Amino acid sequence: MDLIFEKSRSGRRASRIPESDVPEISVNTVIDNHLLRDSVDLPEVSELDLIRHYTELSRRNFGVDAGFYPLGSCTMKYNPKINEDVAGLSGFTGLHPYAHASMCQGNLCLMYELQRMLSEIFGMADFTLQPSAGAHGELTGVMMMKKHFDTRGEQRTRILIPDAAHGTNPASGALCGFQAVTVRSNEEGGVDIDHLNELMTEEVAGLMLTNPNTLGLFERNIEMVARIVHAEGGFLYCDGANANAFMGRTRPGDLGFDIIQLNLHKTFSTPHGCGGPGSGPVGVAEHLVSYLPVPRIIEKNGSYEWDDDYPDSIGKVKAFYGNFNVMVKAYTYIRTLGPDGLRKTSDMAVLNANYVKEKLKPYYDLPYDRPCMHECVFSGRRQVRESGIHTADIAKRLLDYGFHPPTIYFPIIVPEAIMIEPNETESRETLDSFCDAMIAIAREAKENPDSVTSAPHTTPVKRLDDVLAARKPDVCWCS
Repeated sequence: MDLIFEKSRSGRRASRIPESDVPEISVNTVIDNHLLRDSVDLPEVSELDLIRHYTELSRRNFGVDAGFYPLGSCTMKYNPKINEDVAGLSGFTGLHPYAHASMCQGNLCLMYELQRMLSEIFGMADFTLQPSAGAHGELTGVMMMKKHFDTRGEQRTRILIPDAAHGTNPASGALCGFQAVTVRSNEEGGVDIDHLNELMTEEVAGLMLTNPNTLGLFERNIEMVARIVHAEGGFLYCDGANANAFMGRTRPGDLGFDIIQLNLHKTFSTPHGCGGPGSGPVGVAEHLVSYLPVPRIIEKNGSYEWDDDYPDSIGKVKAFYGNFNVMVKAYTYIRTLGPDGLRKTSDMAVLNANYVKEKLKPYYDLPYDRPCMHECVFSGRRQVRESGIHTADIAKRLLDYGFHPPTIYFPIIVPEAIMIEPNETESRETLDSFCDAMIAIAREAKENPDSVTSAPHTTPVKRLDDVLAARKPDVCWCS
Protein backbone atom coordinates (compact mmCIF):
# COMPACT_ATOMS: atom_id res chain seq x y z
CA MET A 1 0.00 0.00 0.00
CA ASP A 2 1.45 3.36 -1.06
CA LEU A 3 1.65 6.16 1.46
CA ILE A 4 -0.81 8.99 0.90
CA PHE A 5 2.16 11.28 0.23
CA GLU A 6 3.36 8.93 -2.51
CA LYS A 7 -0.05 9.18 -4.21
CA SER A 8 0.17 12.97 -4.19
CA ARG A 9 0.21 14.80 -7.53
CA SER A 10 0.50 18.56 -7.79
CA GLY A 11 -2.80 20.28 -8.51
CA ARG A 12 -5.11 17.43 -7.53
CA ARG A 13 -7.92 18.29 -5.13
CA ALA A 14 -10.45 16.32 -3.09
CA SER A 15 -12.87 19.27 -2.89
CA ARG A 16 -13.90 22.43 -4.66
CA ILE A 17 -14.76 25.41 -2.47
CA PRO A 18 -16.86 28.18 -4.11
CA GLU A 19 -15.55 31.70 -4.01
CA SER A 20 -16.55 33.57 -0.88
CA ASP A 21 -18.91 36.52 -1.11
CA VAL A 22 -17.82 37.78 2.31
CA PRO A 23 -15.54 40.85 2.19
CA GLU A 24 -11.92 39.89 2.71
CA ILE A 25 -10.07 40.91 5.85
CA SER A 26 -6.33 41.15 5.82
CA VAL A 27 -4.96 38.10 7.53
CA ASN A 28 -2.04 40.05 8.83
CA THR A 29 -4.32 42.14 11.01
CA VAL A 30 -5.73 39.02 12.68
CA ILE A 31 -2.82 36.56 12.84
CA ASP A 32 0.83 37.38 13.52
CA ASN A 33 3.11 36.72 10.57
CA HIS A 34 5.32 34.30 12.52
CA LEU A 35 2.33 31.98 12.94
CA LEU A 36 1.68 31.74 9.19
CA ARG A 37 3.15 29.10 6.91
CA ASP A 38 3.31 29.15 3.13
CA SER A 39 2.86 25.38 2.99
CA VAL A 40 1.67 22.71 5.40
CA ASP A 41 3.03 19.92 3.18
CA LEU A 42 -0.29 18.11 2.79
CA PRO A 43 -0.72 15.50 0.05
CA GLU A 44 -2.66 16.52 -3.04
CA VAL A 45 -5.02 13.73 -4.08
CA SER A 46 -8.47 13.28 -5.61
CA GLU A 47 -11.52 12.58 -3.49
CA LEU A 48 -11.68 8.97 -4.73
CA ASP A 49 -8.03 8.32 -3.83
CA LEU A 50 -8.60 9.89 -0.43
CA ILE A 51 -11.62 7.69 0.29
CA ARG A 52 -9.83 4.54 -0.85
CA HIS A 53 -6.81 5.41 1.24
CA TYR A 54 -8.75 5.79 4.51
CA THR A 55 -10.96 2.80 3.76
CA GLU A 56 -7.85 0.67 3.28
CA LEU A 57 -6.41 1.99 6.56
CA SER A 58 -9.64 1.12 8.37
CA ARG A 59 -9.39 -2.47 7.16
CA ARG A 60 -6.07 -2.78 8.95
CA ASN A 61 -7.70 -2.12 12.30
CA PHE A 62 -8.63 -5.17 14.32
CA GLY A 63 -11.90 -4.86 16.21
CA VAL A 64 -14.39 -7.13 17.88
CA ASP A 65 -16.78 -6.63 14.96
CA ALA A 66 -14.11 -8.18 12.72
CA GLY A 67 -12.69 -10.98 14.85
CA PHE A 68 -12.19 -12.67 18.21
CA TYR A 69 -10.36 -11.04 21.11
CA PRO A 70 -9.29 -13.72 23.63
CA LEU A 71 -8.95 -11.05 26.35
CA GLY A 72 -12.62 -10.29 26.64
CA SER A 73 -13.29 -8.82 30.06
CA CYS A 74 -11.04 -5.88 29.31
CA THR A 75 -14.00 -4.81 27.12
CA MET A 76 -12.65 -6.49 24.02
CA LYS A 77 -15.96 -8.32 23.82
CA TYR A 78 -19.05 -7.75 21.74
CA ASN A 79 -21.53 -5.31 23.26
CA PRO A 80 -25.12 -5.03 21.99
CA LYS A 81 -25.56 -2.15 19.55
CA ILE A 82 -28.96 -1.35 21.05
CA ASN A 83 -27.18 -0.05 24.14
CA GLU A 84 -25.26 2.42 21.98
CA ASP A 85 -28.51 3.54 20.38
CA VAL A 86 -30.16 4.13 23.75
CA ALA A 87 -27.17 6.11 25.04
CA GLY A 88 -27.41 8.28 21.92
CA LEU A 89 -30.97 9.43 22.58
CA SER A 90 -31.19 13.22 22.56
CA GLY A 91 -32.64 13.36 26.06
CA PHE A 92 -29.40 11.87 27.33
CA THR A 93 -26.85 13.51 25.03
CA GLY A 94 -28.42 16.98 24.97
CA LEU A 95 -28.58 17.60 28.71
CA HIS A 96 -25.98 19.76 30.43
CA PRO A 97 -24.32 17.97 33.37
CA TYR A 98 -25.08 20.89 35.67
CA ALA A 99 -28.74 21.23 34.70
CA HIS A 100 -31.04 21.88 37.64
CA ALA A 101 -32.53 18.75 39.15
CA SER A 102 -36.03 19.84 38.12
CA MET A 103 -34.95 19.68 34.46
CA CYS A 104 -33.39 16.20 34.52
CA GLN A 105 -35.69 13.98 36.56
CA GLY A 106 -35.50 11.12 34.07
CA ASN A 107 -31.71 11.10 34.07
CA LEU A 108 -31.54 11.29 37.86
CA CYS A 109 -34.06 8.46 38.07
CA LEU A 110 -31.88 6.32 35.79
CA MET A 111 -28.81 6.88 37.96
CA TYR A 112 -30.72 6.31 41.18
CA GLU A 113 -32.21 3.05 39.89
CA LEU A 114 -28.80 1.91 38.59
CA GLN A 115 -27.35 2.43 42.06
CA ARG A 116 -30.11 0.33 43.58
CA MET A 117 -29.68 -2.40 40.93
CA LEU A 118 -25.95 -2.63 41.58
CA SER A 119 -26.54 -2.71 45.32
CA GLU A 120 -28.90 -5.65 44.92
CA ILE A 121 -26.71 -7.55 42.46
CA PHE A 122 -23.58 -7.27 44.60
CA GLY A 123 -25.07 -7.26 48.11
CA MET A 124 -24.02 -3.74 49.11
CA ALA A 125 -25.88 -1.09 51.07
CA ASP A 126 -25.25 1.70 48.56
CA PHE A 127 -23.18 2.73 45.53
CA THR A 128 -21.58 5.85 44.13
CA LEU A 129 -21.40 6.26 40.36
CA GLN A 130 -18.85 9.07 40.34
CA PRO A 131 -15.53 7.30 39.62
CA SER A 132 -14.41 7.40 36.00
CA ALA A 133 -13.07 3.85 35.71
CA GLY A 134 -11.75 0.88 37.67
CA ALA A 135 -8.53 2.38 39.04
CA HIS A 136 -10.39 5.56 39.97
CA GLY A 137 -12.93 3.40 41.78
CA GLU A 138 -10.11 1.65 43.64
CA LEU A 139 -8.75 5.00 44.77
CA THR A 140 -12.21 6.10 45.89
CA GLY A 141 -12.67 2.90 47.92
CA VAL A 142 -9.30 3.22 49.64
CA MET A 143 -9.98 6.90 50.37
CA MET A 144 -13.12 5.84 52.25
CA MET A 145 -11.14 3.26 54.21
CA LYS A 146 -8.60 5.92 55.16
CA LYS A 147 -11.32 8.43 56.10
CA HIS A 148 -12.89 5.85 58.41
CA PHE A 149 -9.67 5.31 60.35
CA ASP A 150 -8.80 9.01 60.39
CA THR A 151 -12.25 9.78 61.82
CA ARG A 152 -11.63 7.25 64.60
CA GLY A 153 -8.13 8.55 65.29
CA GLU A 154 -6.48 5.29 64.20
CA GLN A 155 -3.13 5.43 62.42
CA ARG A 156 -3.08 2.49 60.05
CA THR A 157 -0.10 2.48 57.72
CA ARG A 158 -0.26 -0.69 55.62
CA ILE A 159 -2.55 -2.27 53.08
CA LEU A 160 -2.30 -5.90 51.94
CA ILE A 161 -2.25 -6.85 48.23
CA PRO A 162 -2.16 -10.49 47.02
CA ASP A 163 0.50 -11.28 44.42
CA ALA A 164 -2.30 -12.33 42.03
CA ALA A 165 -4.03 -8.94 42.22
CA HIS A 166 -4.41 -6.30 39.53
CA GLY A 167 -1.39 -4.02 39.29
CA THR A 168 -3.37 -0.88 40.04
CA ASN A 169 -4.24 -2.10 43.56
CA PRO A 170 -0.88 -1.23 45.19
CA ALA A 171 -0.84 2.09 43.34
CA SER A 172 -4.25 3.03 44.76
CA GLY A 173 -3.08 2.16 48.27
CA ALA A 174 0.14 4.12 47.88
CA LEU A 175 -1.72 7.22 46.65
CA CYS A 176 -3.62 7.20 49.94
CA GLY A 177 -0.42 7.00 51.95
CA PHE A 178 -0.45 3.28 52.73
CA GLN A 179 2.51 0.95 52.37
CA ALA A 180 1.54 -1.89 50.04
CA VAL A 181 2.51 -5.31 51.43
CA THR A 182 2.34 -8.42 49.23
CA VAL A 183 0.45 -11.54 50.36
CA ARG A 184 1.70 -14.77 48.79
CA SER A 185 -0.49 -17.16 46.83
CA ASN A 186 -0.77 -20.78 47.93
CA GLU A 187 -0.27 -23.83 45.72
CA GLU A 188 -3.91 -23.59 44.55
CA GLY A 189 -3.53 -19.99 43.39
CA GLY A 190 -5.50 -18.53 46.31
CA VAL A 191 -4.47 -16.48 49.32
CA ASP A 192 -1.86 -18.15 51.54
CA ILE A 193 -3.79 -18.21 54.82
CA ASP A 194 -0.71 -18.63 57.02
CA HIS A 195 0.96 -15.64 55.39
CA LEU A 196 -2.21 -13.56 55.72
CA ASN A 197 -2.42 -14.43 59.42
CA GLU A 198 1.20 -13.36 59.84
CA LEU A 199 0.71 -10.01 58.08
CA MET A 200 -2.73 -9.01 59.37
CA THR A 201 -2.21 -6.72 62.37
CA GLU A 202 -3.78 -3.55 63.76
CA GLU A 203 -1.44 -1.56 61.49
CA VAL A 204 -3.25 -2.90 58.41
CA ALA A 205 -6.18 -0.95 56.95
CA GLY A 206 -7.41 -3.86 54.88
CA LEU A 207 -6.89 -6.42 52.14
CA MET A 208 -7.54 -5.58 48.47
CA LEU A 209 -8.58 -8.89 46.95
CA THR A 210 -9.31 -9.43 43.26
CA ASN A 211 -11.92 -12.17 43.20
CA PRO A 212 -11.79 -14.08 40.93
CA ASN A 213 -8.11 -13.21 40.80
CA THR A 214 -5.95 -12.65 37.76
CA LEU A 215 -5.31 -16.38 37.52
CA GLY A 216 -9.02 -16.74 36.83
CA LEU A 217 -9.55 -18.53 40.15
CA PHE A 218 -12.19 -17.96 42.82
CA GLU A 219 -10.92 -17.62 46.39
CA ARG A 220 -12.02 -20.88 48.01
CA ASN A 221 -11.18 -19.66 51.52
CA ILE A 222 -12.98 -16.33 51.18
CA GLU A 223 -14.98 -16.65 54.41
CA MET A 224 -11.82 -17.48 56.37
CA VAL A 225 -10.03 -14.56 54.73
CA ALA A 226 -12.87 -12.23 55.76
CA ARG A 227 -12.73 -13.41 59.38
CA ILE A 228 -8.96 -12.87 59.58
CA VAL A 229 -9.17 -9.33 58.18
CA HIS A 230 -12.18 -8.31 60.25
CA ALA A 231 -10.71 -9.74 63.47
CA GLU A 232 -8.07 -6.99 63.37
CA GLY A 233 -10.58 -4.27 62.47
CA GLY A 234 -9.54 -4.13 58.82
CA PHE A 235 -11.67 -3.91 55.69
CA LEU A 236 -12.02 -6.50 52.95
CA TYR A 237 -11.98 -4.79 49.57
CA CYS A 238 -13.16 -6.57 46.41
CA ASP A 239 -11.65 -5.62 43.09
CA GLY A 240 -14.73 -6.41 41.02
CA ALA A 241 -13.17 -6.00 37.59
CA ASN A 242 -14.00 -9.65 36.87
CA ALA A 243 -17.65 -9.46 37.89
CA ASN A 244 -18.83 -11.15 34.69
CA ALA A 245 -17.65 -14.39 36.30
CA PHE A 246 -20.07 -14.34 39.25
CA MET A 247 -22.82 -11.73 38.90
CA GLY A 248 -26.18 -13.28 39.57
CA ARG A 249 -24.49 -16.31 41.18
CA THR A 250 -22.91 -14.88 44.31
CA ARG A 251 -22.86 -11.50 46.05
CA PRO A 252 -19.59 -10.14 47.47
CA GLY A 253 -21.47 -8.43 50.29
CA ASP A 254 -22.74 -11.82 51.45
CA LEU A 255 -19.17 -13.17 51.46
CA GLY A 256 -17.90 -10.53 53.87
CA PHE A 257 -16.60 -7.83 51.53
CA ASP A 258 -16.96 -4.27 52.85
CA ILE A 259 -16.20 -2.45 49.59
CA ILE A 260 -16.36 -3.33 45.91
CA GLN A 261 -15.37 -1.41 42.80
CA LEU A 262 -16.89 -2.38 39.47
CA ASN A 263 -15.94 -1.67 35.88
CA LEU A 264 -19.23 -0.92 34.13
CA HIS A 265 -17.29 -0.56 30.89
CA LYS A 266 -16.07 -4.16 31.22
CA THR A 267 -18.94 -6.15 32.68
CA PHE A 268 -21.98 -4.10 31.68
CA SER A 269 -21.49 -3.16 28.03
CA THR A 270 -19.35 -0.29 26.88
CA PRO A 271 -16.46 -0.45 24.41
CA HIS A 272 -13.45 0.85 26.34
CA GLY A 273 -10.55 0.56 23.92
CA CYS A 274 -7.84 3.25 23.82
CA GLY A 275 -8.49 4.47 27.33
CA GLY A 276 -12.10 5.52 27.52
CA PRO A 277 -14.83 6.05 28.30
CA GLY A 278 -15.14 4.08 31.51
CA SER A 279 -17.08 3.96 34.73
CA GLY A 280 -16.00 2.53 38.07
CA PRO A 281 -18.84 2.61 40.62
CA VAL A 282 -18.00 1.76 44.22
CA GLY A 283 -20.34 -0.08 46.56
CA VAL A 284 -20.02 -0.18 50.32
CA ALA A 285 -21.49 -2.01 53.30
CA GLU A 286 -23.73 -0.11 55.72
CA HIS A 287 -20.90 0.93 58.07
CA LEU A 288 -19.15 2.85 55.26
CA VAL A 289 -22.13 4.59 53.64
CA SER A 290 -21.47 7.89 55.44
CA TYR A 291 -18.12 8.23 53.62
CA LEU A 292 -19.48 7.94 50.07
CA PRO A 293 -18.68 10.86 47.72
CA VAL A 294 -21.08 13.77 47.35
CA PRO A 295 -23.34 14.91 45.89
CA ARG A 296 -25.66 11.93 46.19
CA ILE A 297 -28.96 11.33 44.50
CA ILE A 298 -31.89 10.97 46.89
CA GLU A 299 -35.56 10.31 46.30
CA LYS A 300 -37.99 12.60 48.09
CA ASN A 301 -41.75 12.60 47.59
CA GLY A 302 -41.51 10.91 44.21
CA SER A 303 -38.81 13.19 42.78
CA TYR A 304 -35.02 13.08 42.71
CA GLU A 305 -32.59 15.62 44.15
CA TRP A 306 -28.89 16.18 44.72
CA ASP A 307 -27.84 16.12 48.37
CA ASP A 308 -24.49 17.35 49.77
CA ASP A 309 -25.33 17.16 53.46
CA TYR A 310 -23.01 14.32 54.49
CA PRO A 311 -20.29 15.71 56.79
CA ASP A 312 -18.23 12.48 56.85
CA SER A 313 -18.06 12.21 53.05
CA ILE A 314 -14.68 12.05 51.32
CA GLY A 315 -16.04 14.81 49.04
CA LYS A 316 -16.27 14.89 45.28
CA VAL A 317 -14.00 12.63 43.19
CA LYS A 318 -15.06 13.85 39.73
CA ALA A 319 -16.11 17.19 38.28
CA PHE A 320 -19.50 15.91 37.09
CA TYR A 321 -21.39 12.92 38.44
CA GLY A 322 -19.40 10.28 36.59
CA ASN A 323 -19.48 9.24 32.93
CA PHE A 324 -23.21 9.32 32.37
CA ASN A 325 -23.09 7.87 28.85
CA VAL A 326 -21.60 4.65 30.22
CA MET A 327 -24.24 4.48 32.95
CA VAL A 328 -26.99 4.57 30.33
CA LYS A 329 -25.47 1.59 28.52
CA ALA A 330 -25.05 -0.36 31.75
CA TYR A 331 -28.63 0.42 32.80
CA THR A 332 -29.90 -0.75 29.40
CA TYR A 333 -27.80 -3.91 29.62
CA ILE A 334 -29.14 -4.84 33.06
CA ARG A 335 -32.76 -4.05 32.20
CA THR A 336 -32.52 -6.03 28.96
CA LEU A 337 -31.00 -9.15 30.51
CA GLY A 338 -32.77 -9.19 33.86
CA PRO A 339 -31.73 -11.55 36.70
CA ASP A 340 -31.87 -14.70 34.58
CA GLY A 341 -29.85 -13.09 31.78
CA LEU A 342 -27.15 -11.87 34.16
CA ARG A 343 -26.81 -15.35 35.62
CA LYS A 344 -26.57 -16.87 32.15
CA THR A 345 -23.91 -14.32 31.22
CA SER A 346 -21.77 -15.48 34.14
CA ASP A 347 -22.47 -19.13 33.34
CA MET A 348 -21.37 -18.71 29.72
CA ALA A 349 -18.21 -16.78 30.67
CA VAL A 350 -17.18 -19.59 33.02
CA LEU A 351 -18.19 -22.36 30.60
CA ASN A 352 -16.24 -20.83 27.71
CA ALA A 353 -13.08 -20.35 29.77
CA ASN A 354 -13.14 -23.93 31.05
CA TYR A 355 -13.83 -25.24 27.54
CA VAL A 356 -10.71 -23.50 26.24
CA LYS A 357 -8.70 -24.68 29.26
CA GLU A 358 -9.53 -28.33 28.68
CA LYS A 359 -8.86 -28.17 24.92
CA LEU A 360 -5.44 -26.54 25.28
CA LYS A 361 -4.27 -28.33 28.44
CA PRO A 362 -2.46 -31.12 26.53
CA TYR A 363 -0.41 -28.58 24.57
CA TYR A 364 0.56 -25.84 27.06
CA ASP A 365 1.60 -25.91 30.72
CA LEU A 366 -1.28 -25.20 33.11
CA PRO A 367 0.22 -23.94 36.40
CA TYR A 368 -3.04 -24.21 38.36
CA ASP A 369 -5.05 -27.18 37.14
CA ARG A 370 -8.43 -26.55 38.73
CA PRO A 371 -11.79 -25.27 37.46
CA CYS A 372 -11.37 -21.64 36.46
CA MET A 373 -13.83 -18.80 36.32
CA HIS A 374 -13.82 -16.20 33.52
CA GLU A 375 -10.31 -16.89 32.21
CA CYS A 376 -7.62 -19.55 32.17
CA VAL A 377 -3.89 -18.90 32.48
CA PHE A 378 -1.37 -21.09 30.68
CA SER A 379 2.41 -20.88 30.53
CA GLY A 380 4.72 -21.13 27.53
CA ARG A 381 7.45 -22.76 29.61
CA ARG A 382 7.09 -26.06 27.74
CA GLN A 383 7.74 -24.36 24.41
CA VAL A 384 10.74 -22.49 25.88
CA ARG A 385 12.23 -25.74 27.17
CA GLU A 386 11.62 -27.77 24.04
CA SER A 387 12.22 -25.28 21.23
CA GLY A 388 13.29 -21.93 22.62
CA ILE A 389 9.91 -20.51 21.63
CA HIS A 390 8.67 -17.78 23.98
CA THR A 391 5.16 -16.59 24.73
CA ALA A 392 5.73 -13.43 22.68
CA ASP A 393 6.54 -15.61 19.66
CA ILE A 394 3.31 -17.56 20.12
CA ALA A 395 1.33 -14.31 20.32
CA LYS A 396 2.90 -12.94 17.14
CA ARG A 397 2.30 -16.19 15.26
CA LEU A 398 -1.36 -16.11 16.30
CA LEU A 399 -1.76 -12.97 14.18
CA ASP A 400 -1.12 -15.05 11.07
CA TYR A 401 -4.13 -17.19 11.96
CA GLY A 402 -6.38 -14.11 12.09
CA PHE A 403 -6.71 -13.84 15.87
CA HIS A 404 -5.76 -11.02 18.19
CA PRO A 405 -3.31 -12.38 20.80
CA PRO A 406 -4.45 -12.90 24.39
CA THR A 407 -2.89 -11.07 27.32
CA ILE A 408 0.70 -12.28 27.78
CA TYR A 409 3.27 -12.12 30.59
CA PHE A 410 0.52 -11.36 33.11
CA PRO A 411 -0.12 -12.27 35.86
CA ILE A 412 3.55 -11.91 36.70
CA ILE A 413 3.54 -14.85 39.12
CA VAL A 414 3.24 -17.18 36.11
CA PRO A 415 6.41 -17.36 33.97
CA GLU A 416 5.71 -16.97 30.24
CA ALA A 417 2.03 -16.39 31.09
CA ILE A 418 -0.72 -16.70 28.47
CA MET A 419 -4.00 -15.37 29.88
CA ILE A 420 -6.98 -16.40 27.75
CA GLU A 421 -10.38 -14.87 28.45
CA PRO A 422 -12.95 -15.88 25.84
CA ASN A 423 -15.86 -14.06 27.59
CA GLU A 424 -19.52 -14.92 27.39
CA THR A 425 -20.36 -13.73 23.89
CA GLU A 426 -18.34 -16.12 21.73
CA SER A 427 -19.75 -19.25 20.09
CA ARG A 428 -18.32 -22.75 20.33
CA GLU A 429 -17.32 -22.58 16.67
CA THR A 430 -15.21 -19.46 17.31
CA LEU A 431 -13.57 -21.02 20.35
CA ASP A 432 -12.81 -24.18 18.35
CA SER A 433 -11.15 -22.14 15.61
CA PHE A 434 -9.04 -20.28 18.16
CA CYS A 435 -8.04 -23.47 19.95
CA ASP A 436 -7.16 -25.11 16.62
CA ALA A 437 -4.82 -22.19 15.90
CA MET A 438 -3.17 -22.44 19.33
CA ILE A 439 -2.72 -26.21 18.89
CA ALA A 440 -1.23 -25.70 15.42
CA ILE A 441 1.25 -23.19 16.84
CA ALA A 442 2.24 -25.64 19.59
CA ARG A 443 3.01 -28.21 16.88
CA GLU A 444 4.90 -25.69 14.78
CA ALA A 445 7.02 -24.83 17.80
CA LYS A 446 8.25 -28.45 17.77
CA GLU A 447 8.39 -29.15 14.04
CA ASN A 448 9.20 -25.78 12.46
CA PRO A 449 10.26 -23.30 15.16
CA ASP A 450 11.59 -20.77 12.62
CA SER A 451 8.02 -20.17 11.38
CA VAL A 452 7.09 -19.08 14.90
CA THR A 453 10.15 -17.04 15.84
CA SER A 454 9.94 -15.05 12.59
CA ALA A 455 6.17 -14.39 12.81
CA PRO A 456 4.02 -12.57 11.90
CA HIS A 457 4.22 -13.20 8.15
CA THR A 458 0.84 -11.97 6.87
CA THR A 459 0.44 -8.58 8.58
CA PRO A 460 1.15 -5.23 6.85
CA VAL A 461 3.99 -4.63 9.33
CA LYS A 462 6.18 -7.61 10.00
CA ARG A 463 8.15 -8.48 13.14
CA LEU A 464 9.31 -5.37 15.00
CA ASP A 465 12.11 -4.81 17.45
CA ASP A 466 9.84 -4.49 20.51
CA VAL A 467 12.41 -2.71 22.67
CA LEU A 468 13.40 -0.23 19.99
CA ALA A 469 9.75 0.40 19.06
CA ALA A 470 8.96 1.24 22.69
CA ARG A 471 11.97 3.49 23.24
CA LYS A 472 12.21 5.15 19.81
CA PRO A 473 8.77 4.95 18.19
CA ASP A 474 8.56 6.24 14.62
CA VAL A 475 5.04 7.63 14.53
CA CYS A 476 5.19 9.89 11.48
CA TRP A 477 6.20 9.77 7.84
CA CYS A 478 8.78 12.28 6.67
CA SER A 479 9.77 13.06 3.10
